[in-house]
Amino acid sequence: MGCDTLVALPGATRDGVALFAKNSDRPPRECQRLVQVPRRTHPRGARVRCQYLDIPEVAETAAVLGSQPYWLWGFEHGVNEHRVAIGNEMVFAREPLGATGLLGMDLVRLGLERSRTASGALDVMTGLLERHGQGGSGQPHLDWPYHNAFAIADPAEAWLLETSGRHWVARRVRDVGNLSNGLALGADWDRGAPDVTEFAVASGWWDAARGPVDFAAAYADDSNVPPNLACARRARAGALLAEGRGQLAPGAMRAILRDHYGAGPVHRPRPFDDPEFFSLCMHADPLDNTTASVVISLPADATVPVAAWVALGSPCVGAFLPCYPEATVPERLARGGGEPDPDSPWWRMRQLLSLVERDFARFGPVVRARLDAFEARLERDAAALEADTIAARRAGEGAGAARRLTAFMERAVDEYLAEVERLARDLAA
Repeated sequence: MGCDTLVALPGATRDGVALFAKNSDRPPRECQRLVQVPRRTHPRGARVRCQYLDIPEVAETAAVLGSQPYWLWGFEHGVNEHRVAIGNEMVFAREPLGATGLLGMDLVRLGLERSRTASGALDVMTGLLERHGQGGSGQPHLDWPYHNAFAIADPAEAWLLETSGRHWVARRVRDVGNLSNGLALGADWDRGAPDVTEFAVASGWWDAARGPVDFAAAYADDSNVPPNLACARRARAGALLAEGRGQLAPGAMRAILRDHYGAGPVHRPRPFDDPEFFSLCMHADPLDNTTASVVISLPADATVPVAAWVALGSPCVGAFLPCYPEATVPERLARGGGEPDPDSPWWRMRQLLSLVERDFARFGPVVRARLDAFEARLERDAAALEADTIAARRAGEGAGAARRLTAFMERAVDEYLAEVERLARDLAA
């Protein structure tokens, strides 16, 4: 039911580099894997099986790093080799959806595999949406089709895309932008489906005399949605982005993803009817929890590596690990299924969260202090390695740089899992 996605363009960031960030809020025990898909070529007439539909394949698909709920074909969020990042959100709209169609996660993966720019991804995704529609359940144990919104970014531009069935509108991000789980684009959209206004008028949702449709006002359906689900989270993320405008950096974006309103990175349980029950870092078991997070830097300079800082499970009870899509991401991060598995890093983080949940006020700060120190060391090491990588590439030694990035990621996962094991033993005791 949840998700929060944020983008900041170069003029709003400390280092002049576009940033993309997302919390994926899913069923609390739905393992989410980090999957690396290589660039591929496909024969004429090939088709690709998405979750519920077979659709025509394209001649070449890009290499992608994506975060994937274990039972799905598509991705919750990801980045491709051309430095395009995309993430989706569940939203609630009036049009009925069928048992088959494209999931939002399908569209994320298809947009990443088939685009070289953010505007190109917008064209790909809306074209597929108009042709194939949305449909099918996006939940493993519920028959629950839902509509989607998306944030799409590259090193120079970003778009917010909101949909209802085959209808959609999109607005270009000027400096910062964010989405939560409700339609929020009004009449100030920049692009839209050809009949987006006419359909709303014909359905009785909009008065033609008022001009182009206010998408949220006409298409949103919040009748069966908790009234506190999205508005406070959207406002909180927007305020934090605005507060940091001009100085936003990966660390600041990670802090936003860990936010629980005034409690900061430490979750404080609240009653369900509290306006701030649903926080950016979500703890709404059994409805939804944050099950994966990412902060991606998208530099325009091709010699600077893309860094996707990923968190497995709840970001407030975990560390973000740097992953470099142009190198080989540790295969261990792709392990995990529907049942607890000690070989799966995601399930090991789920175990740690369960230990903290016994008493968040007592154990949360302990875990946060230990992992903050670990993450700070990792960030310093990553910065030094990235500087070496840039120098090596500018000297024409790119292959050796990729091997060093791969080795660094393996070492980071080793050290992280060892620290998680120590924390789990300490909390269990």
